[in-house]
Amino acid sequence: MGIVSAMQPVVIARPYRFVSPHAGTFWPRTMPWWLPRFLRRQYGLERIEFRGTELLRASLNAGHAVLLAPNHARPCEPMVVGLLTAQLGRPCYCVASWHVFASRPRWQQWFIRRLGTFSIHRWGTDREALKACITILTEARRPLLLFPEGLITRTNDRLGTLLDGTAFIARSAAKHRARAAVPGEVVIHPVGIRYLFEGDIQQAASSVLDEIETKLTWQPQRSRPLIDRIQKLGAALLSLKEIEYLGSPQTGTIEERLRRLGAMILEPMERQWLNGLQTGSVVERVKRLRTAMLPGLTAGDLPEIDAACRWRQLADCYLAQQLDCYPGDYLSEPVTVDRILETLERFDEDLTDTARVHRPMRVIVQIDNAIPVGPDRPRGGDDPLMATLEERLRAMMAELQRECRLFE
Repeated sequence: MGIVSAMQPVVIARPYRFVSPHAGTFWPRTMPWWLPRFLRRQYGLERIEFRGTELLRASLNAGHAVLLAPNHARPCEPMVVGLLTAQLGRPCYCVASWHVFASRPRWQQWFIRRLGTFSIHRWGTDREALKACITILTEARRPLLLFPEGLITRTNDRLGTLLDGTAFIARSAAKHRARAAVPGEVVIHPVGIRYLFEGDIQQAASSVLDEIETKLTWQPQRSRPLIDRIQKLGAALLSLKEIEYLGSPQTGTIEERLRRLGAMILEPMERQWLNGLQTGSVVERVKRLRTAMLPGLTAGDLPEIDAACRWRQLADCYLAQQLDCYPGDYLSEPVTVDRILETLERFDEDLTDTARVHRPMRVIVQIDNAIPVGPDRPRGGDDPLMATLEERLRAMMAELQRECRLFE
């Protein structure tokens, strides 16, 4: 339901250079001193509550190799989970897409790496990153933080498709530890993260909606009930994209229209780049397209018109992925304050590439029981380890949702 006016710099047209894990712990151990203030200033997180820390502490004390696997609704989550492990005296390593490094100034790259973050190339096979992940778990000196959804969803009540790389890394480390006869297991701790907006949602919504409606040359629709106002604006934004790509506004439910528009964007590119329509989630399909398109841009020898065409297609991939993150029924009953805020943030971000900070926010970080990881994957079908992780994350997210305020 949003307009994506510009593509965030998730694709970098430069040769990939692996940013390795930094072994030092000085900067990670300082996080409890300064990070809460930073999160309060930059993200409006006034209160952070950690639950189930005794479960994680027990795994660490037992010498287990720990992989932390949270849902990924907001960009601040690596810092929030990093603060938890730092407070336990075991700072974690965190896997991050290469663009997190490549799009920032050198001093920020230096500091991010010192905090324990290292890179992975999402648009290709990054053997160095996979080897680093497996080594970290095999040695079990520090936990490994890995987001199995692979992208920020902005939807705290919906879990995106989990990528199989999580199970591959965990099982590979279990094999290494079994061969080395190292005591302790490889375990995955699902982590449920829930944000709760504790401010006035009417006031927060007003500034966002006024601004977007003005950009559309509308008079601000302040006389309408808030949910109706958001739905009307969302339908208008979606219609504009349908006119751009399909020639006219479409019929059907919002969910049907989002799915149809995403398919019409991806399918022509799949025929061109991948020799036919693809299966799997939108995230997986977009990854295949980016992997096919990027090498020519990285080489830097494309004619200008071809490079411009390829960048336009990459922007279309980004739009298809953003559309897929919009749940069509997110504002159906019962509507919570947090779902309203997340919808507004997505509108804001898709129009400007930046979601303004709304405060005060509270975040709950719930650690679940450890999932033991065996070295061998059962033959045939999907890995049941991922099904267990998905089931646990969904259950935690549903439980934490009960703490949300209903919108009245």
